[in-house]
Amino acid sequence: MAETDARALAPAVPAPSAVLELFKPITWFAPMWAFMCGVVSSGVSLTSRWPLLIGGIVLAGPLVCATSQAVNDWYDRHVDAINEPGRPIPSGRIPGDWGFWIAVAWTAISLAFSTLLGVWVFWAALLGLILSWAYSAPPLRLKQSGWLGPAAVAVSYEGITWFTGAAVMSGAFPDWRILFLAACYSVGAHGIMTLNDFKAVEGDSRMGIRSLPVELGVENAALIACAMMAVPQFVLVVRLAAWGRPVYGAIVFASLAVQVVLMARLLRDPRRYAPWYNATGTSLFVSGMLAAAFAVRPLVGG
Repeated sequence: MAETDARALAPAVPAPSAVLELFKPITWFAPMWAFMCGVVSSGVSLTSRWPLLIGGIVLAGPLVCATSQAVNDWYDRHVDAINEPGRPIPSGRIPGDWGFWIAVAWTAISLAFSTLLGVWVFWAALLGLILSWAYSAPPLRLKQSGWLGPAAVAVSYEGITWFTGAAVMSGAFPDWRILFLAACYSVGAHGIMTLNDFKAVEGDSRMGIRSLPVELGVENAALIACAMMAVPQFVLVVRLAAWGRPVYGAIVFASLAVQVVLMARLLRDPRRYAPWYNATGTSLFVSGMLAAAFAVRPLVGG
């Protein structure tokens, strides 16, 4: 009866506040940060192309990332009705098929907007949007795989947006050293995504989502997550030294050393300490991203 009453009271058109909640602005930070790292690494003056810079930030966060959140909430609406009924779609604040059509419309708007920023930005946005739909929507629904799901998110949030930042500023395909940084931090982000799965082991197991904690056990998944975060950063430290940027390599190494200390605590009780690590170790991880971006800036700048 209560569910019937809620549907009867649902608005015919969603309120802007409900749509904004669907887009989850708090999630926009990660891709916008990676985008800015791409901008810095490009070696191009931050003031010479400022309209494109602002446009790229909008594309990375309020458009592409927001689209991914809308797509995910639409295809998770039945699960959310059980676990998080207060969300905009299961609560009825976004009624009927509005959630789906908002996701479709925001996809189209994102693609159209990306054409204003250059051909490479368009292709990067297209790939990011494809991964967003593939992550959540059947038949692929990559989120059901503990390997493919985090990979799709990591590549979208880190690698593609880093690429986009460099492409927006240079107007060309980015230098291979920029791509190397984006790849390293995409691998590292896979580990961060795995940590996010620790809080939903029981629910994922019941729903058939084969996250790494479900498939391998929490302890083994935590070891893999830590390795995936640490190894690419160490590889990057070696490369920075080889490129003649040892000071920046030392900064990234110092950040990594502290992360390893924090990982030791995380591994003692991964489910308990995963949120704590996300607030501490992940902050160091993203700080290293910016240091690496400044390291290659004079190497690739025109």
